[in-house]
Amino acid sequence: MQLKLPPGDFRAYLFDCDGTIADSMPLHYIAWKKALAEWTCVYPEELFYSWGGKPVREIIADLNKMQGLNMPIEALAARKEALYLEQLPQLKGIPEVLEHIEAQHGRIPFAVVSGSRRESVVGSLSVLNLLDKFDTIVAAEDYKNGKPAPDAFLLAAHRLGVAPKDCLVFEDTALGIQAATAAGMASVMVPFIMHRS
Repeated sequence: MQLKLPPGDFRAYLFDCDGTIADSMPLHYIAWKKALAEWTCVYPEELFYSWGGKPVREIIADLNKMQGLNMPIEALAARKEALYLEQLPQLKGIPEVLEHIEAQHGRIPFAVVSGSRRESVVGSLSVLNLLDKFDTIVAAEDYKNGKPAPDAFLLAAHRLGVAPKDCLVFEDTALGIQAATAAGMASVMVPFIMHRS
């Protein structure tokens, strides 16, 4: 296994979805570009990756502020999700993370903790035949404060009945790692290079 885990006897694994389990970030970026082009809104790729883990509606609100736009948040969020879901047949998993899911499934509980909405997460996990491996999904509609706030990870630990200190978080973004640390959880960074190898 290429992905080295921190030492510890973990009682639950919490996984981000996009960019961690699913190599979906490029597909999300294509969806964003198409949806935002209709509003002549620019979303540089570097900014997109630095905002990984931020809920869709927050991204639209922040882009509105930055560019002096008034894009309709709900309608645009729905359009972007629809464009992402259209591309799902192309989705692949990230092998180094899938190895850990296979190795520990059935031994300890798993949760997905995502900044995406439930429909998007369920869609991704279904295409990858992984949906039945997770005991709970914490999606954007389940919490108020997104990553780097610890709320989503703490909710997942609570749902699994496992203390935060006994959870290991798999993440691909700095925002996600900050959220895990704020929740008092150990974490492992899934390097971006792995998705492209």
